[in-house]
Amino acid sequence: MFVCALAINPSVGVAVRRYRLLCVWVLCSTLSNIAVSKENAAPAEAYATGDPQVCLSCHGPNGPSPAHSILTTPHGRAASGSAPNEQLCQSCHGPSQEHLTRYSNGKPAPTAIGFNSRTPVALQNAQCLACHRKDNNTHWQGSAHERAGVACSSCHSLHNPQGKSLLNSPTETELCLGCHRETRAQIHKTSAHPIAEGQMGCKECHNPHGSTTDALLLENSVNDTCYQCHGEKRGPFLWEHAPVRESCANCHTPHGSIHQAMLRSRGPFLCQQCHLAPYHPSTNYSGAGTPPSGASHSMLARNCMNCHTQVHGSNHPSGIRLTR
Repeated sequence: MFVCALAINPSVGVAVRRYRLLCVWVLCSTLSNIAVSKENAAPAEAYATGDPQVCLSCHGPNGPSPAHSILTTPHGRAASGSAPNEQLCQSCHGPSQEHLTRYSNGKPAPTAIGFNSRTPVALQNAQCLACHRKDNNTHWQGSAHERAGVACSSCHSLHNPQGKSLLNSPTETELCLGCHRETRAQIHKTSAHPIAEGQMGCKECHNPHGSTTDALLLENSVNDTCYQCHGEKRGPFLWEHAPVRESCANCHTPHGSIHQAMLRSRGPFLCQQCHLAPYHPSTNYSGAGTPPSGASHSMLARNCMNCHTQVHGSNHPSGIRLTR
């Protein structure tokens, strides 16, 4: 019966082959990770003894490089036991005996893993992902931030005792806008979601640690994300508006716009990007249709929506033109 299904529907055979390839890829990836972890495993003598007490002699409250605040963070409470001899600092910084015993120009050798520019981003993130692979971090590998070479320490501070997320900025929005400058400008436009006012955050719509979408959306699509708040636009409708079903972003800019309702352009110009049929829809409107040069109902107020009020879809039997 299975062979018959392949013969009748070739797409089934394609799906099976893709599934087999996926299984082989997962198996090879798993074996590779195991091999790498065994190869990179450090001997116990590479770890400094007396951690964290010996570390606090320099990194304590009276030391030259204080970092003791980590002891009050979730990392400090969870790290014990994750490295040989119940090391704490070295569970993240790696085996660092040389950091205590080898000096150059009066400075100690760096730790095996430093969360700074001296350590490759992939190595830094591997330390974090050793524990943080579940929940919202599942799709980190291959995500936009991972491809851009963003390190976990770019956004999070291991030693920060403030807040559950250990952010480098007071709020998540300030953190995101530090890199996303265009979005910073958009949220201050005349029509925007209340992000600048602090009533919304970036994580209301996005998962910075990765998702199945290019824009790191929490939901599977732009529309599914918008429907979480704008459920009345979901439908189903008897008369649907094609671009609405395709993507809300066809007409709206989600971070802000100078046009009403965060539209990409004001009507009728926005509507005429698609509606090019003869006569009324494609009439060449201009500033001549606004006071004091005249007054066209297709240019004033809600312009096209003065008549086509149900632009997102209509359930009225006579609503084929989205007028009711």
